[in-house]
Amino acid sequence: MQPPSVFAVAQATLNEAGRLGGIDERALEVLQEPKRINSFRLPLKLEDGSFRVFPAHRVHYNDALGPFRDGTRIRPDLTLDEVKALGIFMTIKHACADIPAGGAKGGIQADMAALSPRDREALVRAYIRHLQPKGPWVDVPGADIGTGEQEMSWMLDEYEQITGEHCPAALNDKPFALGGSLGGEAATGRGVFLVLRAAAGERGMGLEGLTAAVQGFGQVGSELAQQLHDAGARVVAVSDVHGGVFRGEGLDIPALRQQARTHGTIGNFPGTEPIDNDSLLAAEVDVLVPAAVHDVIHEGNAGTVRAKLVVEAANGPVTTAGDALLAERGIPVVPDVIANSGGATVCHFERSQGLSDESWDLERVNRSLERRILAAHAAARDTAAETPGASLRHGAWIHALRKVERAMQLRGWI
Repeated sequence: MQPPSVFAVAQATLNEAGRLGGIDERALEVLQEPKRINSFRLPLKLEDGSFRVFPAHRVHYNDALGPFRDGTRIRPDLTLDEVKALGIFMTIKHACADIPAGGAKGGIQADMAALSPRDREALVRAYIRHLQPKGPWVDVPGADIGTGEQEMSWMLDEYEQITGEHCPAALNDKPFALGGSLGGEAATGRGVFLVLRAAAGERGMGLEGLTAAVQGFGQVGSELAQQLHDAGARVVAVSDVHGGVFRGEGLDIPALRQQARTHGTIGNFPGTEPIDNDSLLAAEVDVLVPAAVHDVIHEGNAGTVRAKLVVEAANGPVTTAGDALLAERGIPVVPDVIANSGGATVCHFERSQGLSDESWDLERVNRSLERRILAAHAAARDTAAETPGASLRHGAWIHALRKVERAMQLRGWI
């Protein structure tokens, strides 16, 4: 049987949280689908003389709380359903963190690794030209899988060439030299760490000696692993797209990060055993962190999870059926809309800095991030506790949906 799409999983969470939280049915009806979908095709003459057309999208999900913001994903298997799901996740994340923004997401179906540097730049610039963004008070694209500071620099430059004015607040996740925020690159991983520490502490688990497995060793997973390592935890297993490594005494995370930077993979790291993703997800650890892609814990493998706590660093890594099985087994899940909202939160700071022509120091960024993300976690926890039948995930969504619902009512939409 074909597993449900990540958007179907998001819709199921939306509707169950709406039922448990008594959310107005009219608000839920509005949120069943995006407000607006912009799908287009990018024709490109490649450097080798060939020609290709790349499908692309920008989803405006809901803007009851403020301008659309965040995320541009580029990967070979990107689907519109995936972009729609990410759009609703951003809507909920912003509301959870008290960020006055709506949810949006965009992307291009392309394999960046198969393109030359010139073709990558041409593709990214074409995306902005076809998107025709309206600026910081309407829609602010940011980075995601397949995009980073260089891609956002190209996007900003293309936007400014089109408009004829400098506007650093028009794009998020830029390098500091072009108006980006300090702490932005590490923000998502740092946020996961802060929430993991709080959730573990609430369950009587300190970080010293805590064991963890991290699926995904990209920007988010590697930053989280480093912070856990520095705090005295033992990260015993990590994986990337090429495979994984295991060491029961704990991995040397700084050396592992260096190998990943130098060789592009963590495979064959000295003193470790290879481990596949199925074994990593079933590792006997205190905390399991899926930090790669969606739908990795599902009905078929949730029964093998042996961690005491699951913290979602990726978007939608646990399906609805997987979530239910983990709940039956008493394994709590800290949801993505809280745990990985650090990047979205620092993007909010970045836009604020751009609009005010001010630069915050790193201490202020990190202090503000910690305050916001821990407040969001506490609100989700408390909402779940006071709502019969609600998990921590439901608590986060109910807390967010109440804000979106109120904004819709005040605007006269429902």
